[in-house]
Amino acid sequence: MRTFTVTFNPAIDQTVTLDRLVPGDVHRARSVRQNAGGKGVNVASCLADWGMPVAAFGLLGSDNAAPFDALFAAKPIEDRFTRIAGATRVNLKLVDVAGTTDINLDGIAVDAGQAEMAVANLCQAVREGDLVVLAGSLPPGCAPDTYAALIARLRAAGCRVVLDTSGLPLKCALAADVLPDVVKPNREELAQLLGRPLPDLATLAEAAAALHARGVSLVAVSMGEDGALFLSEAGAVTARLAIGQIASTVGAGDAMVAGIVAALGENADLERTARLATAFAVAKLGMAGPNLPDLPTVHALAEDVSITPVISRSGAIENKIEAGEE
Repeated sequence: MRTFTVTFNPAIDQTVTLDRLVPGDVHRARSVRQNAGGKGVNVASCLADWGMPVAAFGLLGSDNAAPFDALFAAKPIEDRFTRIAGATRVNLKLVDVAGTTDINLDGIAVDAGQAEMAVANLCQAVREGDLVVLAGSLPPGCAPDTYAALIARLRAAGCRVVLDTSGLPLKCALAADVLPDVVKPNREELAQLLGRPLPDLATLAEAAAALHARGVSLVAVSMGEDGALFLSEAGAVTARLAIGQIASTVGAGDAMVAGIVAALGENADLERTARLATAFAVAKLGMAGPNLPDLPTVHALAEDVSITPVISRSGAIENKIEAGEE
């Protein structure tokens, strides 16, 4: 199995650490750090730390590609990005005692031809049995059904597809006839998709089960401090792990996706998948940038994950999500 990530809207994440963020005040930064990022890039970075060969595809601005070049060379990650004119967006992360405040820009405006170049580059590379991660937002000019169309092409080629996006691109992808094998929304993204709140585990499990009933093999829903829900044909479990010292929350969800991919590479069962995905996410919290610590640390964290089976209120959850319905 070969593993590819796709990032249409990468970013340079500039993390500024402050003593305390006060709106309207002038602040002096304690530290500033830049990391090549974007959800698919972060996934690739964590997989490379795990020792899993990975190639990164997508669209990348040629004007400021140096941080990406450095990351890909250092890990190593096979660089298959399509370079386009312009500068990749810089997203600002303001970190203080209260947490991280994200200020994300739209990214380089692209046209259909540029997006198709990246898609063609990927589709020429894949073969049956490959695993492809489609992650992140879409840049201006990129059609909202880009992921939906690409999933159909990849599944037709015999690939397995993991999707991690939100908003209209997620809605289009889950309203299509051909669905991804794995999706990983967070609680808020899934609630937005449905157009209704998901206030407790029971409603969250019902929504995940409905997606599974429509054809998504594994649904993983991150729930912040409450852990994550994992649902497949084997059942449903929640996974939780105590969080130690936090260096940066940036990319924790992407690390969870990387953990799912690592588990898929092992043909792991549901419990092992939940353990590894949770361990990746928590391990990344202790690291600056999209990085994992040494492998023994991640393995030890995976052993400490608390797994709890989830039983629906009705015992059988009806399919309540229809294509295109919010």
